[in-house]
Amino acid sequence: MESFPLWLQLLLLILLLLASAFFSIAETSMMALSRFRLGHLVRQGRRSARITAGLLGQTDRLLGTILLGNNVANTALTAIVTALAIRYFGDDDRVILIATTVVAVMLIVFCEITPKVIGATHPERVALPASYVLRGLMPLFSPVVWTINLFVGRLLALAGVRPSEPREQTLSLDELRTIVLESGRFMPHKHRSILLNLFDLERISVDDVMVPRHRVEALDLATEERGIREQLSTCYHNKIPVYEGEINRVVGILHVRRALGLLQREAFDADDVRELLSPPYFVPSGTPVFRQLQFFQENRQRLGLVVDEYGEVLGLVTLEDIVEEVIGEFTTTAPGGETGQAWTDDEVVVEGTASLRDLNRRLGTQFPVDGPRTLNGLLLDVLQELPEAPVSVRFGNLAVEIQQIEDRVIRSARLRRLPH
Repeated sequence: MESFPLWLQLLLLILLLLASAFFSIAETSMMALSRFRLGHLVRQGRRSARITAGLLGQTDRLLGTILLGNNVANTALTAIVTALAIRYFGDDDRVILIATTVVAVMLIVFCEITPKVIGATHPERVALPASYVLRGLMPLFSPVVWTINLFVGRLLALAGVRPSEPREQTLSLDELRTIVLESGRFMPHKHRSILLNLFDLERISVDDVMVPRHRVEALDLATEERGIREQLSTCYHNKIPVYEGEINRVVGILHVRRALGLLQREAFDADDVRELLSPPYFVPSGTPVFRQLQFFQENRQRLGLVVDEYGEVLGLVTLEDIVEEVIGEFTTTAPGGETGQAWTDDEVVVEGTASLRDLNRRLGTQFPVDGPRTLNGLLLDVLQELPEAPVSVRFGNLAVEIQQIEDRVIRSARLRRLPH
């Protein structure tokens, strides 16, 4: 080193610092780079992304190249600084100690902490350009890296460690949910809400989204002609179940438009209506919503009657109900529906038969949904009896005051938000 001029030694010192910093920042950025983001860039045709993906596909060679280059640069840097210190300040223990301390500080500050923080903060900006350099260095370092990896492999075998082949990364639904929740400003709120609702389709059943039995609009063939005529002329839905005598004896589904011709006749009977019916489609209670969506598609159906194990009708589920569960409620609603309810001075009156999931979605409440499905069921579950007088139950910062009880059912309740 003494034969080299001082400026050349200082230049070599700076180059070694830069080399060490490069290997440090490249290692951190490569390991911190999102594999899913990288896969997206590869599908977009980014050449640097393809090179980076190829390097990460052989992690042992990549890390071997980076660590070998980093250690060579650090060792050479230490040797040059020590040689310069001895040349200009003498061969003394204190000089060597100071030179070693200076090298350690330089390596920690300029070659370790600073570049690694930058690499971890901006992995994509660093890793993609760095991949060109690393791809060029890997063949040069390949013999040494292969020898070192062979030795390391023997040591791992003696220790009982068998490194497996790199596997494709997969995500569970819960992990995907976390990614969506943490997407922040990168995804519009509505899009994030729809994705979260999609994940929930596997967790909820048709019982959670169906129209309860008491709110199902249906036609009774046992009714006299005048009643049938009046119901057909005022029917809100396009398709309605048709039963005979009582709701559990469903005989078919009527497309109301087909029945409009009957209203033009002077008289018609139940048999005329029966000829217009299509077979009913039954859905077992507890069927997951996502599976039912597939069943609707496979069977080309849009409406199903939810039945329990005894064949009794519990409610009605439609394709629209499932779609609303994903994208939110539509602007229209059937008579007696509750769309449009909102807080007024921190109070709102709701039906006791209202679904807890609907209340949570529309009013922002936080009722538990892992037990009873309706507000009436939740209150009875908490009170363990039907109250004889209006009572109030508290759920967190929400007070639920029972207002009307009829036929052993809580018909209405007032929700009141309490101050925190």
